[in-house]
Amino acid sequence: MFGYALAGVAVLVLASGVWLYTPDRPRAELEKVYAAAPSQFMDVLGDRLHVRDTGPRNAPAVILLHGFGSSLHTWDEWAAVLETKFRVIRYDQPGFGLTGPDARRDYTDQRSMDVLAGLMDRLGIERAAIVGHSMGGRIAWHFAAEHPERVAKLVLIAPDGFASPGFEYGRAPDVPLVMRALPYVLPGFMFRPSIEPGFGDPAALTDAMYARYRDMMLAPGVRRAILDRMRQNVLVEPTALLKRITAPTLLMWGEKDGMVPISNAADYQRVVADVQLERFPGLGHLLMEEKPMLTVQPLMAFLAKP
Repeated sequence: MFGYALAGVAVLVLASGVWLYTPDRPRAELEKVYAAAPSQFMDVLGDRLHVRDTGPRNAPAVILLHGFGSSLHTWDEWAAVLETKFRVIRYDQPGFGLTGPDARRDYTDQRSMDVLAGLMDRLGIERAAIVGHSMGGRIAWHFAAEHPERVAKLVLIAPDGFASPGFEYGRAPDVPLVMRALPYVLPGFMFRPSIEPGFGDPAALTDAMYARYRDMMLAPGVRRAILDRMRQNVLVEPTALLKRITAPTLLMWGEKDGMVPISNAADYQRVVADVQLERFPGLGHLLMEEKPMLTVQPLMAFLAKP
């Protein structure tokens, strides 16, 4: 989500000749703030996943997959509403947040799908509604195509997966040399502008949100994992996969999304068999954080349909 913006941070730091060393924050310190109950840690395929599992255990399950550079906390407001009717599972995907680096340093979509299936198995969930945002949206629709028997409904929030400038099919994107500085530098006055474009109204980025995004970026090993993920991000032309999706699908998109533009919705509408689009005027990429109470309502209605 923030790949190009983070590259800009590195360029500015090196170009200015200023060394702004920013070490990782201690894990125990971050867990004290961000892993209070109902957080728990589970071993899944060798990874220590930071997981939250809330709501009635006998209710239909909803699994939330966050985007690039984010964490399970991006769903806080939505989860509080969803868990009144559903069992809600969310987790920091390997390489992000308090889960930290993948045990095998494998950040391919296949590994992400394996971890998702492994967590479902660990929790005894045969079938669930899968909700994915941005990068998490790509993992969600790929999982729905490969494992249709495990996906009851599919919700894609500004998903990526189609080629775009700098991201071609069949090859990893070029990671600028200066990005190698990322594990060492993350100046706050440059990092905040990399998050603001995620909102239709940049003023919606509160100080608390900013502090959490920065803290999660400073979790041990996350910045190195981000570089690994960028090097392994090889897109596959998605049309054939998307045509295999059988689950009812809801697209949710902010009309002011400056990261994955709403015009991309037409690509999904063209090939996914059972799909509807919910548009949100004035909202950006992080619509579940920008206007959570507004955006959760159509999601609840979609999930409640028989």
